[in-house]
Amino acid sequence: MTDNQARHHRLPGRLARAGLLRPWSLLAAGALAGGLLGGAYGTFRAPTYTATSYVVAVPTEKSDPASALGFAQAYGRAATQLAVLGDAQAWAGVTVPTLRRSVRTATSPDAPMVAVSATSQRPGLAADMANAVTRALTRHANATKGSTHVELLQFSRAVRPTDPTSASPVVTGLVGASAGGLLGGLALLVRPRRTGDDHPVRPASVPGPAPAADVHGQL
Repeated sequence: MTDNQARHHRLPGRLARAGLLRPWSLLAAGALAGGLLGGAYGTFRAPTYTATSYVVAVPTEKSDPASALGFAQAYGRAATQLAVLGDAQAWAGVTVPTLRRSVRTATSPDAPMVAVSATSQRPGLAADMANAVTRALTRHANATKGSTHVELLQFSRAVRPTDPTSASPVVTGLVGASAGGLLGGLALLVRPRRTGDDHPVRPASVPGPAPAADVHGQL
């Protein structure tokens, strides 16, 4: 067997091994790139803090606990409305759009309580915004307690948080690695696939013209 024939026999095996390695290398590259980007994002992004205050709806003598529970659900939705945030901005020291982006509320189907949470890169500001919104909400609710027969009371004030609530670099790195691996897998699914017919076909050899002397000899 000549050197050229040996190289032709080894070529299909090399191509098969390369076809097996390329998909795995694409997945690994996507996961690695995503992990690095996610870790860098978690490292260089400023941490955020969340503070939460609570208010509770209490029925008066002319109402019942079921009414208080229903009004607590309504107050939870009203806490982020313009009327409440407009009053809260003076106590929080920020604008209404900032409060709208930073404040979230949550209610319970079993207890007449409203949780007001505020998120900020400054822990003190997070507590100030949560307390300002609960203060404004309490004033608006108690202004109509004569007709609603439900009083809103502060249950607990928001305190300055000490630990950030944003994801750590490890978590963002894992999320980035998962996303990168997923994108690598999607790239494998949409890439064009090679089949056995894709190998180049060598042209058939055409014999050259016979020498003139041979032609004369045949005649």
